[in-house]
Amino acid sequence: MSRLIYPLFLFAFILNACNTTPEITLIENGDSGYQIVTPDAPADEEYRAAAELQLYLEKMSGVSLPLVRFSEKTEGPAIWVGNFEKEEALGEHRIRIRENDGNLEVSGGSPRSVLYAAYTFLENVLGCRFYSPDAEKVPKVGRITIPIGLNYEYSPPVTTRTVHSRLFYDNPSFADKRKVTNEAFPTYVPEARVHTFHRFLPESEYYRDHPEYYALREGRRIPTQLCLTNSEVLQLVKDTVAALLERYPEARVISVSQDDNQQYCQCRACSAINEREGTPSGSLIQFVNEVAAAFPDKTISTLAYQYTRQAPLHLKPAENVLITLCSIECDRSAPIAQNCREFARDLIAWGEKTDKIRIWDYTTQFTNFLAPFPNLRTLQPNIQLFSENNAKWIFEQHSHQPSELFELRSYLTAKLLWNPDVSIDSTMNDFLTGYYEEAGPYIGKYVSTVHDALEADSAFFLFLYGDPSQAFGSFLKPELLRQYDSWMDEAEQAVAQKPEVLERVKRARLSIDYAILEASRQQRSDRFSLVEKGPGGKLTTPEKLRRRLKNFEEVTGRAGITHLNEMGYTVKEYVDFYESTLERAKQTNYALHRPVTLLEKPKKYANEDPQVLTDGALGGSSFYANWLGFEGNNLEAVINLGEPRELSEISSAFLQVVNHMVFFPEKVSYYYSADGEHFQLLGSVPNARPLERESKVNDIQEFSLNFDPVGGQYIKVKAENIGKAPIWHYGAGLPSWIFVDEVMVR
Repeated sequence: MSRLIYPLFLFAFILNACNTTPEITLIENGDSGYQIVTPDAPADEEYRAAAELQLYLEKMSGVSLPLVRFSEKTEGPAIWVGNFEKEEALGEHRIRIRENDGNLEVSGGSPRSVLYAAYTFLENVLGCRFYSPDAEKVPKVGRITIPIGLNYEYSPPVTTRTVHSRLFYDNPSFADKRKVTNEAFPTYVPEARVHTFHRFLPESEYYRDHPEYYALREGRRIPTQLCLTNSEVLQLVKDTVAALLERYPEARVISVSQDDNQQYCQCRACSAINEREGTPSGSLIQFVNEVAAAFPDKTISTLAYQYTRQAPLHLKPAENVLITLCSIECDRSAPIAQNCREFARDLIAWGEKTDKIRIWDYTTQFTNFLAPFPNLRTLQPNIQLFSENNAKWIFEQHSHQPSELFELRSYLTAKLLWNPDVSIDSTMNDFLTGYYEEAGPYIGKYVSTVHDALEADSAFFLFLYGDPSQAFGSFLKPELLRQYDSWMDEAEQAVAQKPEVLERVKRARLSIDYAILEASRQQRSDRFSLVEKGPGGKLTTPEKLRRRLKNFEEVTGRAGITHLNEMGYTVKEYVDFYESTLERAKQTNYALHRPVTLLEKPKKYANEDPQVLTDGALGGSSFYANWLGFEGNNLEAVINLGEPRELSEISSAFLQVVNHMVFFPEKVSYYYSADGEHFQLLGSVPNARPLERESKVNDIQEFSLNFDPVGGQYIKVKAENIGKAPIWHYGAGLPSWIFVDEVMVR
């Protein structure tokens, strides 16, 4: 995997200090006899490597070394940058840094590897640090030396390294310094990167006249996936692939892959293949292999994802098929090899069939980007597992939008992709000290403690689609939240006189603020509550909570953070809804803490506890956040107000998450009764935002009804489920969900 001829850590550069290693001086006291030499016709990346060395050496010492072509070189020692004919060939991804007879040679098996070799020299030998696009540390010295006999070669085991972070996508030069790609799907056809079946045969174009092109489910053809044994489908896909490759001749990879749902075809022909192969990936691989045969000079990428994750028993992917294996189901509280053994088993099985494996891994909580997500200790063992099993291409799906400790996560993941065996502790400490400076120790305490708390809770499932509310009895207990908050206070105080560093700390604090805002929304304790009693017992919003919400809004605004989850829920929507929640919480609610009887059975969420409808804890943007769920059936609940009341307003809130088949009800009807048996209709509230293809993916809606005052002790709420997902939805034919939270009665 790598060959360390002279370990870099042995000569980690200690500038202007005693060093027993024999050295060669490159620059001293503002002078140097060295020149930087490139080939006569350097590739762009070779020239950039030389220019970057020139730039950073000057930043360090104040001396600008001459940068010349080979034919222009004068007498004297040199820093040779690039691949010269006299050198033996290196592997494409291999880098080399060595001292040779007083000269320094920086080379690689390709122009890009030369660039990576230059950054490796600057970082590992000269002590430069590239923490983020706007945070570098460059030592200021009067003397720059290298050890005599320096000889380092390295080939990264992962050859295509991607961290899905806008820090790299928006800053290609920073991506180069961290040795990762500056786009999510390098060399792919732009219009065919993943989940392409619906792109190749759009439902709107083919379904009406050719339902047989699509998946057979329970005797009905639905446009969720393609029928992979239909010869016309195969030809249409080949035709589309050919057209796309012609449109993008420079592209080397195109995805032919299932859509993002599990409703695959169960027709007789598809099922026969899947039964023979022991997995639905059988029909997929047979289909993709046939496509790949038509394009032998291109790579056809496909997915091993959810129902296709298991490798087929007999079929092997064709030589030009790239298997993208996805770890979406895994518990992130511990390494995959420990907590997601089925995935590890599937990885090994695919690795025995092909050496063309691309890993699609996940490193953040997609339902709550800014929520604390203590998985940093799992990154190294997971990447090691991937690289040990033929994964040469790893895509770490970080959140493109900033998430918790965004800069640290991006930096650490990139370092591990380059060298899976790097010291994680020293890398972490170096970043905390360099990026957060005097605040680093406090943020380090938070990182250590939140991970320790998770590890102490062996039953906790850290899920990509979870919610901070699940952790309020674990690593986000009220006492821990108070401690984290205190450390963030100390971190801010430590750098109060450094505005730029202080802003970094404020961004780091966003996750704690978000967790506390969510804990307060759910009224977790007296310290974390939406209301407090003011003068005369009147309920008011705690001033500290209001300041925290305002600070959250301001810091996210300055940081350019616009979305809180992958469903498109914006910071503005979050803040606006939170402010309305603060107002709701202050209002008198006759239903608060009153007993609830359900006439329809809920499923799974909120512990199926009917009291969630009157507990005073208000739901957030995720269906885990205090919402009571009903799958395929209606909500029908009766609330006993305890005594007769004069009533004039009832409201209840509902959640929508379209890509998870959570839809608003068609309408909500409210009834009242004096005896709990005979109910009269007060009125119905229709859905103001009916489900459409363009509906907002993540949304919350209050269904409020105002009416002339009536007297009653019992309230009935009935919400009508739309029943099943519409034909255009990937869940076509499956039962839809409604999620309801707090019922307010006034």
